[in-house]
Amino acid sequence: MGADFCDMKRGDTVAVWGGVGLMAMQSAFHMGAGRIIGIDRFPERLRMAREKVGAETIDYTEVDGVVETLKVMTGGRGPDTCIDAVGMEAHGTGIDYTYDRAKQALHLQTDRGEALRQAILACRKGGTLSILGVYGIMDKFPIGAIMNKGLTVRTAQQHGQKYVPRLLEHVTRGELDPSFLATHRFSLEDSPLGYDMFKHKKDGCIRAVFTP
Repeated sequence: MGADFCDMKRGDTVAVWGGVGLMAMQSAFHMGAGRIIGIDRFPERLRMAREKVGAETIDYTEVDGVVETLKVMTGGRGPDTCIDAVGMEAHGTGIDYTYDRAKQALHLQTDRGEALRQAILACRKGGTLSILGVYGIMDKFPIGAIMNKGLTVRTAQQHGQKYVPRLLEHVTRGELDPSFLATHRFSLEDSPLGYDMFKHKKDGCIRAVFTP
C-alpha cells in the first residue's frame, strides 16, 4: 500500500524510513522504482534491506543529517517519493529529537515526528509523500514545506480487503517474497517471549511468527 500510494514512475528514486518498510521497498522495486534508499538504525534491518531487497541504506546514527545525506545521494534533488513507515514512536538524533522527547515527558504532545519531518524536507519538489506510520498529535509539522514544494500526500490505515488478495497473488507468482522477515518462530504458549523479543529488538528479531 505504501508503494502503491507513491504513484511512482519507472526509474523513480524512493526513500523509505523504518524496518516495517522492508516490504514497501520490495514492492516499490516490483512497481518500477529504479533506486531504493532505506533509512534505519538497526544493523539487522539495514542488512536485510541491502541483501534481501537490493536497497542502498543510511544508518541515521552514522550521518550528520538524513536530509542532507539524501540530497547528496540524489544530486541535490531529493527522492522522487518518500515513505514513512515509522510513525509516532520515531527515534532520532539531534535537537529535534531532544525537543520531542522533552515535550513527551511533560505530556505536551503524544508523538515523535522525526522520521516524518525528514521525509517531508527530503522529498523533491512535486514529489509524493506516503505515510504508513500512525500519528495522533505532532508538534513542529512543516506544512509550509509541503505547500511550497507542491507535495502530494497520501496516508491511511491498511486497506486489508483491497490489498491482501493482491499481495497473495504476487507471493503465489513468486514476485514478492516476505519469508525473510520471519526471523523467529514460537509456539502460541511462548507468545509472551516472542512479543518481548520483538518489542525490545532482541536477538535480531524482525518478526515473530506463532504457530499452534
